[in-house]
Parts: sequence; C-alpha cells; structure tokens
Amino acid sequence: MGVALLAVLSTSSSLHAGPAAVATPAPEKSGDWCTWLSGKPGTVYKGDNDFLQELNFFGRFQWQAAYVMGNDSNGYGFSDDHTEVRRFRLGMQAKFLNYFKVKANVNLVDDQSNSILAWPGGRSLGWGYEDFDEAYISFNAAKAFGISGLDALDISYGRLKHTLGYEAHESSKKLLTPERSAIANKVYGSYRPTGIKIDAATGAWDFTAALYSTDRPSRALDNVDFIGGWNDGLAYYASVGYQATDELSFLWDFIYNDANGDLAQPNRDDSIFDYKWATSIAAVYEQDQWGVIANLIYGDNGGPDNLVGTGNNRRPKREGDFWGVVIMPYYWIVEDKLQAVVRYQYAGSENDQGIRVNSRYLRRDHGPVANANLVASGGGRGDEHHSIYAGLNYLICGHNLKLQAGVEYEYLNTPGQGIDGDLTATTLWFALRSYF
Repeated sequence: MGVALLAVLSTSSSLHAGPAAVATPAPEKSGDWCTWLSGKPGTVYKGDNDFLQELNFFGRFQWQAAYVMGNDSNGYGFSDDHTEVRRFRLGMQAKFLNYFKVKANVNLVDDQSNSILAWPGGRSLGWGYEDFDEAYISFNAAKAFGISGLDALDISYGRLKHTLGYEAHESSKKLLTPERSAIANKVYGSYRPTGIKIDAATGAWDFTAALYSTDRPSRALDNVDFIGGWNDGLAYYASVGYQATDELSFLWDFIYNDANGDLAQPNRDDSIFDYKWATSIAAVYEQDQWGVIANLIYGDNGGPDNLVGTGNNRRPKREGDFWGVVIMPYYWIVEDKLQAVVRYQYAGSENDQGIRVNSRYLRRDHGPVANANLVASGGGRGDEHHSIYAGLNYLICGHNLKLQAGVEYEYLNTPGQGIDGDLTATTLWFALRSYF
C-alpha cells in the first residue's frame, strides 16, 4: 500500500532530454496493434478537470542474450553465454492543479542469473518490487507565473536520473545499441541521486542546473530506495543544449562532486558518484538516411586527499584523470524500419586501473579459472580500452517494439596485472526492447 501511494505522489520526466535526440521514427501503421502500442495506451484520463488534468501508466520490458569469448590478461581463454531480463519497469505520471506533474516508476526484476555474484551458486532471477527508478515532483513555473521570456521553466525535486554524456541523456528505450559504452557508463553509472533541478528553454537553447545529495544508496539504510536524505556531501550539475540547425545540435554537461572522501577524516562523506568531477561535450548530425553522434568525456577519479566511492574503489592505482571518445554513425537501410549502427569507443586513464569495462558481460562469470584470473587482474580495470560495435536494429513498431543484434570487439590494456597485460573479447548480442 505504501509503495503504491508513493508511486502516485512522484514525478515527471525532465524537460531537458539532451542534444537534439536522434530523430525518432514514427511507428509504421502496420496494424491496429502497432498503432495501439505507440499511442500511449496507458492514458486513463486526459481532460480539463480543475484538480486532475492527466493520468497515465507506462512501462518497459527489455530482454537480451549474449555470447562472450576471449582471452584474459594471463592468457587463459574463456567463453560463456548469458540471458537476462535487463529491465522491467512500471510507472505512473499525473498532471494536476494545472502547474504540477508527478512521476514515479519502479524496478520489478532483479536478474543475477549470470553475474559474478551468483557464481558458483547458480541462477538467481527474482520478480517483484526492487526499488524506485525515478520519483519526483515538477512545478511548471513558466506557466504559473506567466514568464513570457522563456519557452519553459520547470523545477523538480526527488529521485532524479543523473544524465552526463549523450548516451545517458538517451533513454534505454531508444538506445541504438543494446548497452551504453563503458566510458558512458563510467560517468553515468545509472545514478539516481536525490536532488533539486531547474530546467529552462528559450529558442534554440535549453539549460539545466541541479544540486544533488551524494548519499550512497544502501539497503541497510532507511528510505534510500525511494528519495534519500542530505546527510553527506553535495554535487553540482550543469547542462546546456543548443540546436544549431535542423541537422546539427550540441550538448555540454558538467558535474562536480564536493563530497569529502579523505580517508584521514573519521566522519568522511559517502558519495554516490565514483569520481571527483566529469564533463562531456556531444554533437549530433543527422541528414536524410544517415547521421553521426560524437561524444568527448573527461574527468578526475580523485586523489589521495579526496578519494571518492567506497571499498575497493579507494586505491591509488584508480586515482587521477580519465578520458574517452565515442563515435557512432548510423544509416537507415529501410527508412524507419531497418537501421545499421557502428560505435567506436576509446577510453584511457592516467593511472593503471583508472577505467573499467562494462559488467555486461565481460566482467561476468566465465568459469572458475577465467573468473579467478579476471578478478586477480583488476576486475576488468585498466588504463586503455578500445571497443567497436556493429549491428542492426529492426523496428517492428518504432522504438516501442524492436529487435537489436550485433557484434562487439574489445581490447583492454591491464599493465602489471597479468602475463600478457591485456584482455581481449568478442561479444555477440541479441536484444528485445519494448515499451508503452
């Protein structure tokens, strides 16, 4: 009952969605079912009532499979296959009192079937409430106060999605690849900090400023799977988007983590962010059947007097600067139906373990020998990472229902962590994505 009530009182998606998102194709009118799926079937009320103006329910289901093969830094070969219910979320959004909007959605699956945490105990797939994804309330200040100089001005508070880098701004519903790149995940981290955020837009510009609590979620603490407190440090976030032309847009993001992580301090702050600061600049160019996305990322993991994160993250080899670049061209083979995508990512760091490959699925269990050596060689950490992905997206009903398939090759340099000092792997991907 408590969870259901909280879901009713939580809030809406942010105005600022990132660089002009890559154009979303209209679902092909291939039948009543497709039209229904893409037409917001969860809307149960929309009208002019003085109290309630709109009420709708939404959700997403994502499943994927992968086959990974490669060689770890000690020269051991490995191969493994994985299947996973990647996401299952349900939520509700309401507009009320003319100026307010609330949104909340919850995660309803925890699939550890193929994770290192499940090794060697076997499969572990759990259904049911896990935690909130987002939960916040938003106030339309531009409408409430009749501000004519701005196209929009929204103020939001609650459990918010942290967005830094192009791939973080893009929803998992519309990603062009099954998983975000490793450098994108490093700065994004799927963080859901408690915070207050202001979104504004005027003409070709939009702006976001936010103040986040750095409290680290923990099941041992109260309330952290919903909206947390302000018991530790602060993080300061800013973002600017600019639509230069119909074809070209830019996005700049920055965050500074002010949590005091000094190990010498007995009451040091926890931090939800595993780095001191990071910035990103992205550009999107789209014309006719093709487009390209480019993203540069730079940041600082922290140093001896301001180590951030907890536990094993507090190691000198993981201090210092990190950087990365993502280039992702795409081409419509069949307009709005069949799309080819290529993504190249490079990431580097100042110190030996300053970057890390994704947990899906290279860091997952590859068997007793390979897993033990992978963990011993830094748990997928290194100082230079190359990744190239090539795949196809088949849009059955636009992004509301699509299939993704591709292949990804990765190289990670792991100095001083093995005989060969590098890790190589190839992953075959297949994914189903759906939402309403």
